[in-house]
Amino acid sequence: MPRRRIGFWYRFAAVICKPPLVVLLKRDWRGMEHIPAAGGFITAVNHNSHVDPFAYAHFQYNTGRVPRFLAKSGLFRKGFVGAAMRGTGQIPVYRESTDALSAFRAAIAAVERGECVAFYPEGTLTRDPDGWPMTGKTGAARVALQTRCPVIPVAQWGCNELLPPYAKKPRPLPRKTSYVLAGPPVDLSRFYGKEMTAEVLKEATEVIMAAVTRQLEEIRGEKAPDQVYDPREVRIQQRRRTQAQSGRGSGSGRNGDSGRESTSGREMESGK
Repeated sequence: MPRRRIGFWYRFAAVICKPPLVVLLKRDWRGMEHIPAAGGFITAVNHNSHVDPFAYAHFQYNTGRVPRFLAKSGLFRKGFVGAAMRGTGQIPVYRESTDALSAFRAAIAAVERGECVAFYPEGTLTRDPDGWPMTGKTGAARVALQTRCPVIPVAQWGCNELLPPYAKKPRPLPRKTSYVLAGPPVDLSRFYGKEMTAEVLKEATEVIMAAVTRQLEEIRGEKAPDQVYDPREVRIQQRRRTQAQSGRGSGSGRNGDSGRESTSGREMESGK
């Protein structure tokens, strides 16, 4: 099947970005056969380095189906950057919208036009200590269920060794390898026709993230933890610990003996 026209701006961006990527990163890319030759689709990609969007875009560009990334709408209004964003067909996300579906209206329209829309479902760099994918946000699932388009899980590894998450300086030596693996489409058919409730979107997102994680397991040659890192749950636990520590400190400040008595009581209850 014929590939879609890439266009001037994407080719121009490739001329600028590809040479440093080729110098900095060796490539181990697999799964290009899973990228649809025609028609709209979504890719769901893990995120573990500020460099990996460029490496993934390089991979996707070489398939002939360029990705349209979701980006903050403000970037589309700034001079050359804005012109490049518009010219390459990136998709503005209007975060001020109170309607979650309308925030992805442009993504839905792009899929319906036959484009590839790339989602980073985690929404930010992973905070998992070992670099595994975190829990995902529901945007990709929402667009997928609305359009019933293929969802291709893509895992990548290696850019995080060039530039670790939240690091300020790259580590170019020794030369790192960019691993990218695209898998077969995720089967979301059991969700078709259902009302897009929060529970349905959450479950569909978990299915998508599980597929991405399986691809990363294959790249890394190891099993991911059974418990998926959930940054919201971690924040809740941290807040509870802080409140508990604050409460103990306040009790001790008001009455030193009461703090000691409380500790003694916990020790007795626990059998210490």
